[in-house]
Amino acid sequence: MTSVNKSQKLTAEIGVRLFLFVFFYISDDATPYFRKIQPEEFWLYRYPRTPSYYPGYLLWITILGVPTIVATAYFIKYRDKTDWQQAILGVVLSIYLTASVTNCIKLAVGRPRPDFLERCFPDGKINNDLKCKGYAADVIQGYKSFPSGHSSFAFSSFGYVALYIAGKCQCFTLKGRGHAYKLCMVVIPLVWATLIAASRTADFHHHWQDVIVGSILGLVISYICYRQYYPSVYRSNCHIPYISDNTSRDIELQLIKDHINMA
Repeated sequence: MTSVNKSQKLTAEIGVRLFLFVFFYISDDATPYFRKIQPEEFWLYRYPRTPSYYPGYLLWITILGVPTIVATAYFIKYRDKTDWQQAILGVVLSIYLTASVTNCIKLAVGRPRPDFLERCFPDGKINNDLKCKGYAADVIQGYKSFPSGHSSFAFSSFGYVALYIAGKCQCFTLKGRGHAYKLCMVVIPLVWATLIAASRTADFHHHWQDVIVGSILGLVISYICYRQYYPSVYRSNCHIPYISDNTSRDIELQLIKDHINMA
C-alpha cells in the first residue's frame, strides 16, 4: 500500500469516527418515545433522585484517557507508531459506535428511570395522567433508562483496553500463560468498568436490566472493534496489529485465493 493510499484510508477512518461522534452528539439531546406507565408500576419509578456517583464528565475523561495512556505507555516502550495509531483508531471506534447504538436503543425504547416520578413531579403530587410538572429536559432524560450509557461506554473502552493488554502481554498464549500479574492487568479494567456500571443502580439512575444489557452491548462492540485491528488474543502474533503483520496478511490472502479457486 502506497503512502497516498494509506493517507486516504486514514482520512476515511477518521471521517467515520467524526460521523459517529456527530450522530451521538445530536441523538443525545433527541426526544425519546414516551412509554406509558401504569399506576401499578409506580413503585418501579418512585426512587429518590440523587447525584451520579460517577459523573458524566469523569466518565468521558476515564474512557478516553485510560486507553490513550495505556497505548502511549506501550508506544514509549516499543516506539511502534503504527501500533499506537491502530490502538487509538480501534478504541475510538468502539466508544462512539457503542454510544450511537446505545442512543438509538434509548430513543426507541423510552424506558423511565427509577427516579422518573421525582423528575416528573418534583413537588411529590403524582397524578395518574402523568402530566409532568418538572423541567422538560429532566423529564426527557428520565425516559432514557434502557440501556445504561455509563455501562455500555465503560465496557466499550475498558473491554478494548483489557483485550489490548491481553494481546500485548500474550496473556492467553503458550508464551504468556502462567503469569498472575499479567492476568491481573487484564482483569483490572474489567473490574473498573463493572464498578462504574454497578454505581448506576446504587444512585437510582438505572434499573439492573439496563446495566446488564448496556454492559454486554459495550463488551460485544469492543471485541468486534478490537478484532478489526488485532488478531485473537489466543494467537501467537496477538501483540501485532494486522497492518504490521505480513505473515498473517499473507495467510489470509492465500485463504481467500483458495476459497475463490474452490468456488
